This record gives sequence, structure tokens and C-alpha cells, in this order.
Amino acid sequence: MFSNRLRNLHPYVPGEQPKDRDYIKLNANENPYPPHHSVCAALKTMLDTQSARLGLYPDPDTNELRDEIAKMLNSTGGVLCRATVKDDGTCIPSAQDALPQPITRDMIFCGNGSDEVLSFVFYTFFDSDRPLVLPQFTYSFYPVYCGYYSIPMEQIPLMPDWAIDSAAMISAAQQTDSCIVFANPNAPTGLALTRAQVAQILDKAPKNRIVVVDEAYCDFGGESCLPLLADYKNLVIVRTFSKSLSFAGMRLGYVVSAPELIQAIFTVKNSFNHFPADFLAQTAGIASCKAAAYYAENARLVAQERDSLLNFLRQRGWFALNSATNFVFAKKEGHAGSAVYKAVKQAGILIRHFDTPGIEDFVRITIGTHEQMDLLKNVLEAL
Repeated sequence: MFSNRLRNLHPYVPGEQPKDRDYIKLNANENPYPPHHSVCAALKTMLDTQSARLGLYPDPDTNELRDEIAKMLNSTGGVLCRATVKDDGTCIPSAQDALPQPITRDMIFCGNGSDEVLSFVFYTFFDSDRPLVLPQFTYSFYPVYCGYYSIPMEQIPLMPDWAIDSAAMISAAQQTDSCIVFANPNAPTGLALTRAQVAQILDKAPKNRIVVVDEAYCDFGGESCLPLLADYKNLVIVRTFSKSLSFAGMRLGYVVSAPELIQAIFTVKNSFNHFPADFLAQTAGIASCKAAAYYAENARLVAQERDSLLNFLRQRGWFALNSATNFVFAKKEGHAGSAVYKAVKQAGILIRHFDTPGIEDFVRITIGTHEQMDLLKNVLEAL
């Protein structure tokens, strides 16, 4: 009755979404701050004055949304927490993040969350005749899509310090003439390669193959690879509204790349679902981009709380990896990761624990508000 494809699927397991108790959720890397009030106002205005548009198809090419994403990226350099907010409420990128050329609409593709966008990317660029090179521990949806599209994998172990092994990934890609995908900053470790390190991968990887850099967490302190697009036409950058733009409940993700690669992704999209980003999501996304200054301030607050938690844990004997994200990956000698997760949950706070061999002693803690982090610290202190 079922296809062989179905039998070989191993679905992604998201962070726990409880319904039986009002937990403090620090387990799914969601943003603790609400959307800017202008986002809700834009939705209300649309529903009050243009509700008939809900019965019509949305713009299949998300043109206005792509224009606003381009403006936001040009004004922030792709790293919100380092962008300077001017007195008039606009942003300018830090010198570290300044773009050598502007991002334009034809360099952007939008979809229903970065997971769907990644699905289009996998279908567009990766084949079943050669392995896809990726880190052993990274976003766990990559292996899911490999199974979904029958793409073989070559998973490269991380370095002893938990960093991505760039040299080993390059070597593997060269030997099999393969594409590469990784998250930067990486998940669940939180560690980030510098832009120069990513450029070295692009310099040495096969030029006729795609390198995908997933920047879901870059706004919290990584170095975006957007400036590299000027020199590398095989670079594909995936980003999301879910984390830094408080959009996890509404779903928007996007790709930034060379126009010819973006057009190829549109071909795949139009062969599967012509309208992936709905009318309300596009409306809210446009308003979010226009409120970049608000989200830049929130990203700074998250980064400050993250660094505070890292100091707290290390002062109490925890092993905690440096993080350029909105989460911390840590473990405590003598405390199983599952036991830490259960103890914290019993206190009314959810954090993430993975049963995956090799990282089973760690917990991943999403950064919340200052008040939420104080409550968590009290619980961890009691351990």
C-alpha cells in the first residue's frame, strides 16, 4: 500500500510543544520578544480594509516582500545585533558587515519558512549520483531531506573543539565532486566559522557545485556571507524570519544568491506550489522588514543574555561552547543531559535534549527574556 520512499523516511523531530502546562519555552530557539506593533497593525488593517484579498491568490513571486528584504539586508549587512540604529529609526551596517554590492530583488527567493526553502534548494541543486557533504552534527533536517530526495550523504565529524572541520569537508567534496551544506553559526553547537573561513571553503570546493550556508542564527552575532556573493556565483545563503524577526508562528524563509540560481529555485517552486507565501505572511513580512531597528535592539538583548548565561554556567563548572546564536549548548560533568532536561522541566522550564550519540550529555538552552533567564539560573543553581 505504501511507497518504498515512505518506508525510508526518518522525520524531523521538532522541539517539544506542550499543551498540558504553561511552561517557559527555552527549547525551540524561538524569539522571546513579540513582533513589532506595526506588524500586528498591518495585519489588522489588511483584514479590516482588504479582507476580500483572502479569497484571492497572493503574489506568487512575493515581489514587494523581496524588495523589503533587500532593503533590510542592505541596511543591516545581515547581522541585526551589530547594526547601528540611527535617531530616525533606520539602520546602517557595522563596518564588519558592510556589503560590497547591494542585494536586489532578483537575488532573493521567499518561501513558507526556511525548511520549505531548504527543500526547494535540495531539489534544485543536489542529485542522487553523488553524496552531499555536511557536518556530522548540524541542523537535523538536512539528513531528513537527503532521505526524502534519495540524496546520499557524507557526514564529516566535527573537530575536537566541536568546530566544523572545513578542511575535511573540502577534501570530501573534491574527491566526489560534491556540493556542501552547513549551518553557520552551526546548530546545535552555536559555533560559527568566520567569513574568511567560508571563503576558503568556496575557493577550494568544486566550482561547478553549490555551497549552501544556512544563516538562520546569523543575526545574533555571526559573520554573514552576504558580502561573498559578489565573488562566488555558486554560493547559496538560506535565512529565516523565525528567529531574529519573531516570526516562528507565521513562517517565512528566504534564499539570497546569484539571480540565475534564484531563477532555478523559482522553476522548482512553480513545479510544486505556485503560492507558498500567503497573503498575510507577505503582509507581516513586509512590515517586519520595515521595523528592522526594533529587531536589531532585540537581537542585542538576546546576545547580552546569552553571554551572561555562558558566564554563569562556566563559573559553576559547566562546559559551555561559545555561541553566536540565540542558544547555548552546554553540559555538566556528572549530570546526564536527560537528567538536566527532566529537572529543569519539573521546575516549569523546557530546554532541549538530544538522544543522538555523541551529544547526549549536552542540553541546548534557548535564550529568553532577562526575567526568564533569571528563573532558569535559579533552577540550574539548585542542581
